[in-house]
Amino acid sequence: MEHDGTNLTVTEAVRSVQLLKIDGYCATAAMETSEFIKSRWNIYGHEWERDKLRVNLSCRLVCPSQHLDPSEEKIVSHVFDSHSKCSPEVLLMPKHVLPSSGYIVNDSLTVECTITVLGHFDTADKEQPLPVPPPSDLHQHLGELLESQDGADITFHVSGESFAAHKVILAARSPVFKAKFFGGMEETSSESVVIEDMEAAVFKSMLHFIYTDMAPELDGDLEPQAAATKAQHLLAAADRYGLNRLKLICECKLSGGIDIGIAATTLALAEQHHCSLLKAKCLEFVTKSPETLDAVLATDGYAHLVASCPLVLTELLRAARGRKI
Repeated sequence: MEHDGTNLTVTEAVRSVQLLKIDGYCATAAMETSEFIKSRWNIYGHEWERDKLRVNLSCRLVCPSQHLDPSEEKIVSHVFDSHSKCSPEVLLMPKHVLPSSGYIVNDSLTVECTITVLGHFDTADKEQPLPVPPPSDLHQHLGELLESQDGADITFHVSGESFAAHKVILAARSPVFKAKFFGGMEETSSESVVIEDMEAAVFKSMLHFIYTDMAPELDGDLEPQAAATKAQHLLAAADRYGLNRLKLICECKLSGGIDIGIAATTLALAEQHHCSLLKAKCLEFVTKSPETLDAVLATDGYAHLVASCPLVLTELLRAARGRKI
């Protein structure tokens, strides 16, 4: 069907089946012939307050216990306009016959009503669905701000490289940077800060996380050993600057990739930076078998563990005893 873009008139039909239950039927004997029981139904959320609505109503008496077949269905059709209020009457059964019909159960009468509404509607009147908001792209905009360096008011010098950033964003994300730039410390009015004891690549990754809340380097194409090393350094940086979410991301990444080569150094890292989950995973891995323990003891990382965290050796021994290896 061709359509020229103007308002299109279509036909819409809606059908609904309703059960009208009249409890206390004996009380209707006191009603006048001009009185009626009023019930308002909403048919699939539509409000049928329009001109020229064609309505078909079919009714029958039903027995809730299904001991009786439904009564003969009676049908009436009516066109409602702005002045119509009631359809013609639907006579289901003579009133004097009803008490002995078996449809009155516990002084309750149930009528099954099938309502079909047919109307003409302009498509211009149709309610359009609400648009679904796209996912947040705040991280993208802040990442672009970091890359462009627009409005940057602080420069970090790290291992021979420089990184421009914005104090207010750093302070909003890190309590350490907040204290440095807005807590009366020496760097409050400084436009340049030198970062010691950190690789430039690690600082760059941490800065990217501060702006975007993402650490794609941890899920990249790095070799397992290189990825573990990057996660170790990034965890230490996150702990240093109070970035708890980044610290936990690194902790989970390392917990899932412990092997003989990094077990000892990762255990030392977990001890130094109070990572209880990572520490437990390392102890579990190292003591899982005598062969694994011997292999870890032979690594350079174990010598680093002994030198940097001698107290953890006691826990390692207890874990080994608990597993009886």
